[in-house]
Amino acid sequence: MVSYISVLILSFLSLIFTLDTFGQEAKTVFIDAHKLTLVGKVHHKGTFFHRLDTLANPNLPKAVKVLATHAAGLAIAFQTTSSKIAAKWCTGAGIPTDNMTGIAFEGMDLYIKRNDRWQYAGVARPKSHTCNEAEIVANMPAGNKTCLLFLPTYDETISLQIGIDSGTTIDPVSNPFKKTIVVYGSSIVQGASASRPGLSYPARLSRETKLNFVNLGFSGSAKMEIEVANLLSDLSMDALILDCVPNPSPEEVLARTASFVTTIRKKHPKIPIIAIQSIAREKGNFDTQVASRVLQKNNYFETEIKKLQQHDRNLYLIYADGLLGNDQEGTADGIHPNDLGFDRMLHKIRPMILKIFRRYGI
Repeated sequence: MVSYISVLILSFLSLIFTLDTFGQEAKTVFIDAHKLTLVGKVHHKGTFFHRLDTLANPNLPKAVKVLATHAAGLAIAFQTTSSKIAAKWCTGAGIPTDNMTGIAFEGMDLYIKRNDRWQYAGVARPKSHTCNEAEIVANMPAGNKTCLLFLPTYDETISLQIGIDSGTTIDPVSNPFKKTIVVYGSSIVQGASASRPGLSYPARLSRETKLNFVNLGFSGSAKMEIEVANLLSDLSMDALILDCVPNPSPEEVLARTASFVTTIRKKHPKIPIIAIQSIAREKGNFDTQVASRVLQKNNYFETEIKKLQQHDRNLYLIYADGLLGNDQEGTADGIHPNDLGFDRMLHKIRPMILKIFRRYGI
């Protein structure tokens, strides 16, 4: 009888130990993202999760200053031995638009390097428009993982903590991307309407080329204002991509293109500047006014760029033909590319961009 009771006691204690050990393994500790590596910014002045230091640029158009607080294209790079990765984050109280997923708007997506390639690992799915907590990936094998967590595309990131297993390590890593290529443009550059943050085309270009494509997309507000030209001209960059034709009116394209490029060129006389025409808005398949407006803007843009090219050997133009394919399946709403549209766009512009960059040792 004594022996039987002893066995019961030992079994009970073993069960308690097992449950306690399980609890310890399941415990998640959170580390502030400020302690890790922020990538995707030209410089690190101003508020940590803002793309630009808007206080240092008070003359920017109001809409641009607001959009610069969005974390589009920014990512946190780190390495960890944890078997899971979670996140706690707070965003501005923005409400997702009807052409964006909640994940793209104010969620995040994680990539982990495998065989020298950034591979998608999971998403941080928002359940409220303010603060959220989510497990992104779990049950990973032992070993160190190099990670890249892309931040919300269309909302301000107020705070972010990365969660890992208790007793494991998490450390900053060096920026995985070299050089600085600034991409200035519209909502298409900012990431509308990719299904998640890491599928915006500047983010994809960074992962696929190992170059640092900085997302300066300003939804509806990339209108080539001289104040923005002055801002861009003050940035340290190795190349500039102008994908801004969708936002200004035809008259603004005609009036502003030359002064915009010339202002930047004064301080960056030798870097490649690659100008891209507007994608053909698929709303124009039947709406003749939309089709006519896009055609007029592209024609004006081509005319102005060609004039500048007569005296600027480092200025290039990529035409819009076929950027989204020819079957009218490349947008979410007849305007903004979906994931398929962005993929088609990259298949066309990526080899052109890289061919130009090779001439400059980029």
